[in-house]
Amino acid sequence: MDFTSKLPNVGTTIFAEMGQLALQYKAVNLSQGAPNFGTDPKLLELVQNALKDGHNQYAPMPGTYSLREKIAGKIEALYGTTYHPETEVTITTGATQAIFNVISAFIRPNDEVIVCKPAYDCYEPTIELYGGKVVPIELSNEDFQVDWETFKNKISAKTKMVIINSPHNPSGTLLSVGDMLQLQEILRGTNIVLLSDEVYEHIVFDGLLHESASKFPDLASRSFICASFGKTFHVTGWKLGYVVGPKELMREFRRVHQYTVFSVNHPMQKAVAAYLEDENHYLGLNQFYQEKRDYFLEAIRSSRFRFKPSDGTYFQVVDYSTITDESDITFSKRLIKEYKIASIPLSVFQLNNRDNGQLRLCFAKTRETLDRAAEILNRI
Repeated sequence: MDFTSKLPNVGTTIFAEMGQLALQYKAVNLSQGAPNFGTDPKLLELVQNALKDGHNQYAPMPGTYSLREKIAGKIEALYGTTYHPETEVTITTGATQAIFNVISAFIRPNDEVIVCKPAYDCYEPTIELYGGKVVPIELSNEDFQVDWETFKNKISAKTKMVIINSPHNPSGTLLSVGDMLQLQEILRGTNIVLLSDEVYEHIVFDGLLHESASKFPDLASRSFICASFGKTFHVTGWKLGYVVGPKELMREFRRVHQYTVFSVNHPMQKAVAAYLEDENHYLGLNQFYQEKRDYFLEAIRSSRFRFKPSDGTYFQVVDYSTITDESDITFSKRLIKEYKIASIPLSVFQLNNRDNGQLRLCFAKTRETLDRAAEILNRI
C-alpha cells in the first residue's frame, strides 16, 4: 500500500527500546518510570469490592461523579481553586490520553505550541499530528531553568498553546512561585491555552512545594491541568488519570474525549474515589519517595557519576562526563550490554538531541533493586 506517514520522523520510543534491551540482557532496569514494588493492599481490596458490587459496565463519559468530586475537593484543599465536578473535571485513560486530547481539541494546522526542552516525548508528535508547529525553548544546561526573556520573545500571533511540566520529567526540577508568576504575566491578555502536566504533583522533596497552575488565577483561567493516579499510587498499568480546566475549555475537551475512549475503567474509578477519602494516601508520598531518593543517592555517592539531588518525580539525572566521552545513547546501551543496568539517555528529550553526558535513572524501586543498581554503578 502506498501512503505518506503523518509522523515520518517518529520511531519506536526510547522507553520501548531500552526496556527490550534490558529484558534481553537481564539488566537491572532503571529506565522506564515504573515502580517494581507492590500496590497498597487497601487499594486492591477497594477494586475487588467495586468488581463484586457490579461496577463492571460503562462509567459516565466524564467519569464517576464520586471520583470527580474527590478530585475537586483535593485541588481546592491544596491549591485554593474550585473546579465544578460536573463540568470541569474529566477522568481519562492516564495523563497521556488527557494530553493527547487537549492538543487534538485545540491545535490546528500552523498553530504554534511552545514546549520547554528537554521534554517528555508525547507532546511533540501529537502537535505535529494535528499540523501544529513546535516552538522549543531550551532549558539551561546545568539546572534546567527557563529563561523567561527568551520565552517571552517566542510568543507570537500564532502561539495557540504553551506546555509546561512540573515536577519536570526528565530533570526532576520544579517551577517556582517566581516562575509561575512570570509565566502568568507573559500570558496575561492573550488567548493562549496552557497545558500543565502535573503528574508528579505529590512527589516533591526537601520541603519544597508543588506550584500548580491552578494556584494562579489568570493561569487557572486558561489551563488544562493533567494528572495521573497511575504515577501517584504506583499503579502505572491501570492507566487512570484526569484533567481539570474551566468549563468552556472542558466542553471542547469532552467533544474529543467522547470519541476517543468515551469512558474509563469503572471499578478502578470507584476504588480510587474511596481511596482518596484518606488524604494521607497522597500527602505521604513526598516522604515515601524522598527516602528512596536519599537511600539511592547515598548508595552511589562513591561512584564516578555526579549529581544534584532531584527536587521531585522519581527520577534522578546523573552526569557521566568524567567517565567517558561516548554519546549518551552509546554509553547507555553499553551499560546494558556490559554492566547489566538500564537507564535513559537524556539527549532523546533535548532540543536537536543535545548531548550533555547525562542519564536519567528511576529510583522508584525496592531497596533490593536499588542495592543491585548501586553496586553496578559504583564499579563503572
